[in-house]
Amino acid sequence: MTKEKTSLLKQRLDKWLWVARFFKTRRLASEAISGGKVHVNNQRVKSSKDVKTGDSLQINKAGYHWEVSVQGLNAQRRPASEAALLFEETAQSAQKRQELTTLNKDMYASTPQSERPNKKQRRQIHRFKQV
Repeated sequence: MTKEKTSLLKQRLDKWLWVARFFKTRRLASEAISGGKVHVNNQRVKSSKDVKTGDSLQINKAGYHWEVSVQGLNAQRRPASEAALLFEETAQSAQKRQELTTLNKDMYASTPQSERPNKKQRRQIHRFKQV
């Protein structure tokens, strides 16, 4: 077997997370793995762990939780449309993330943003403080 065929049968976890576009860089992927944010088949692993088709991954990132199964491997980072074909998310995981997204949007939409005073209001404040 050639090296190219072997590399398509298995791939380092940090590289797969980068290729599948879960993380922007391999270093961020590696830090998440060593920080315990990524599990393979319900076990904490190291960055050098090889993943193969059919493995299940649990990924925690920025308050969101993905449960995905590996559907394919790719040697290099490709467009997002192709990266989405490398994994399949469980329906339950997608639903939970959608609910969390809606909850966050509703929570931040109802919170009024503090407005900075404009030039006219700053002048009025300045005059008021001087009197």
